[in-house]
Amino acid sequence: MYTSRTASRILRKRGARCLSSSSPLSSDGKVIMNRYSRTVTQPKDQGASQAMLYATDGIDDPSDFNKGMVGVASVWYEGNPCNKHILDLGRHVKKSLVEADITAYQFGTVGVSDGISMGTRAMSYSLQSRDLIADAVETAAGGHWLDGMAVIPGCDKNMPGVLMALGRLNRPGIMIYGGTIRAGSCEGQPQLDIVSSFQSYGKYLQDGQTEEAEKFRFNTIRNTCPGPGACGGMYTANTMASAAEILGMTLPGSSSFPAQSKEKIDECLSVGAVMKALLEKDLKPRDIMTRASFENAMVLTMALGGSTNAVLHLIAVAHSVGIKLTIDDFQSVSDRVPFIADLKPSGKYVMEDVYKIGGIPKIIHYLMKNNLIDGNQLTVTGKTLGENVDRWVAQHGELSESGQDVIRPLKSPIKPTGHIRILRGNLAPGGAVSKITGKEGLEFTGVAKVFDGEEAFTAAVESGALKKGEKAVAVLRYLGPKGGPGMPEMLKPTSLVMGAGLGKDVACVTDGRFSGGSHGFVVGHVVPEAQVGGPIALVQDGDMIHIDAVKNTIDVTNVSEEEWERRRKAWKAPPLNVSQGTLYKYTKVVEDASHGCITDA
Repeated sequence: MYTSRTASRILRKRGARCLSSSSPLSSDGKVIMNRYSRTVTQPKDQGASQAMLYATDGIDDPSDFNKGMVGVASVWYEGNPCNKHILDLGRHVKKSLVEADITAYQFGTVGVSDGISMGTRAMSYSLQSRDLIADAVETAAGGHWLDGMAVIPGCDKNMPGVLMALGRLNRPGIMIYGGTIRAGSCEGQPQLDIVSSFQSYGKYLQDGQTEEAEKFRFNTIRNTCPGPGACGGMYTANTMASAAEILGMTLPGSSSFPAQSKEKIDECLSVGAVMKALLEKDLKPRDIMTRASFENAMVLTMALGGSTNAVLHLIAVAHSVGIKLTIDDFQSVSDRVPFIADLKPSGKYVMEDVYKIGGIPKIIHYLMKNNLIDGNQLTVTGKTLGENVDRWVAQHGELSESGQDVIRPLKSPIKPTGHIRILRGNLAPGGAVSKITGKEGLEFTGVAKVFDGEEAFTAAVESGALKKGEKAVAVLRYLGPKGGPGMPEMLKPTSLVMGAGLGKDVACVTDGRFSGGSHGFVVGHVVPEAQVGGPIALVQDGDMIHIDAVKNTIDVTNVSEEEWERRRKAWKAPPLNVSQGTLYKYTKVVEDASHGCITDA
């Protein structure tokens, strides 16, 4: 169905966009590999540039300046399992590039561990790090006239950050995902992941804080993370890695190869040949990440039960390539795509199990065969998505509907429509994003319990103020892009709720975010946020809140227009939580959640 001629035809139709070189061939008829670096490596009046480059690895002779120069952006940090191994993966990628006769330069970017910073003020740096990573990669490539980029992310914000940079630069580029972690285990708990540890404290409280309860808690946290790799469920890292793969920006299988697998090393060692072809063809991110590719990414996110953070991040990545994606686009996809993956946090399995049944390419092929995916989109292989997955299943077989239960058949899904719902109402006139798998019900009505920050909510759970059988909507506010700042994730609160057995009694609503690991009845990304005077700032204890995930509404039901107006006039914006530094700069440029929290609008 999808032949190599298909990809060639698409590429010819889109045309080459050579910036620094007007022709794909040099005067002697050779393919130009140094379309950008030639700006500093060829002119005699750039002698100082050339002198400095002679001091770098791989530049020994004038002929070396005819090679492509490619950056290897490693989002590396030793203090985090998601990123601790990325430098080593980068070395494999660099080796592969050099063997393909490409000059390669490895560099690092900042990366913030969501899991480590979660539940503390440090979480404000998490979302901001996405744009910092994008800026760093763009700056390194743009400031050194690099001809292409190989980017290696690990943790949640890493993936959209590097993809945004590739989109802005629009030079040949490829992403290599750092890979998922193996599942942990201990006595009495055969499968652990990071959410097990987050929920362990709520369970400890529920179990009476006894010596036995503490032993269970400690065994859980000590055995959750057995080695390197990103958090194992369909949380933000694996959601965005899967999205990057179906967008066409990775090699087939990248998102489901575990961090410590042979396949992950083999992937790194294959990058050189792929990058050489990208440079030769001048195949760039904007040729690959098209409107149809983003539609595919939204479909896969819904089918897998992916993180609500995908809404923010895909909007931002689309912006980087000049495509306008809206929250309503996600609702449109959610209305027609069933939720079929029994993956954590709401399900049973982890990404390692997806790898064991044949990986993300099998799932893409299954969705494509059922006309939910457009296989005609170009990828970094130079072939179409359809060609890639056809080749994959020819080697590994198609997804079985009967031999496994990680992925349900489309005819008997976990939920007939998507889990991500875009809500609007008098509490969120600019939109909100909910994650409703159906297991927690489709409607919730409860009395508002208002918390101006995460710490107050934690104290309420610890004190027993939230009780079983008493329907409550916990409103966590002043946690938006400006108010947080940085929209900190509320995984600790939702884990407390679930761990304490309150999942059927407490819904959580916030202008902050929820982690991909959050589950239960949760609504985040409320727009406008409290810091700018949105209705969420005006809610009071005792207000009744009704959430309907079928009608896609979220409303305060017992407050009159006159009372809203009285509260609005009485409200005054609190001072920002920051007054200088990187987070302060972030508050000045960040857009709202419904527009992806982009910083370059």
